[in-house]
Amino acid sequence: MSAATLALGLALGLALGWFFFAGLWWTVQRVPTAQRPGALLLASYLVRTAVTLAGFLALVRLGTWPLLAALVGFLAARAIVTRRRAVPLAAAREEGVDDPLT
Repeated sequence: MSAATLALGLALGLALGWFFFAGLWWTVQRVPTAQRPGALLLASYLVRTAVTLAGFLALVRLGTWPLLAALVGFLAARAIVTRRRAVPLAAAREEGVDDPLT
């Protein structure tokens, strides 16, 4: 097992995580104005899940350790996207929003 293979797994996991969670954020932002929000949610879920699953299935061929590195990258991407996209509660209240999640 080489360091390059682990780095590849980590990088692919980051890319898959960014695609999945940034895509989720994009979808959630458009649901309130969508003409068919249910169809948007379903289509987004199916595309995000299919691409992510295909990516992880391709990583299986590299072995267990690169797959685990990809999982770490996927979870790291979740944390990164969440922190970059989150609206701080104090900033939301300054804009007159009591709860930024509603």
